[in-house]
Amino acid sequence: MNRSIASTDIFQAIADPTRRAILERLQHGEQPVKQLAEPFAMSLPAISQHLQILSAAGLVIQHRRGRQRIYRLNPLSLKPVSDWVSQYEQFWTAKLDALGEYLEERS
Repeated sequence: MNRSIASTDIFQAIADPTRRAILERLQHGEQPVKQLAEPFAMSLPAISQHLQILSAAGLVIQHRRGRQRIYRLNPLSLKPVSDWVSQYEQFWTAKLDALGEYLEERS
């Protein structure tokens, strides 16, 4: 897959566990890069690359405060993921309902 396409694809962006962890940290409010990087055993440039991918996919928004880059979650951009997952939720709900009916009939 072309890197520019991959970097703007929400599903590709959230496929990486580090990026998912960054998004989880941003659920608690905006944070500067150094604060986001604290729990990870990787360099600031590596965290910045992850943030660039998340930003290109529209999952995070950045702004400057003095010399710091501050990032915040853009939760509306996760709607396509929610919509996709909800299709499978409906599927499994129907399957579990059918299993429940089957088990009741067998009792």
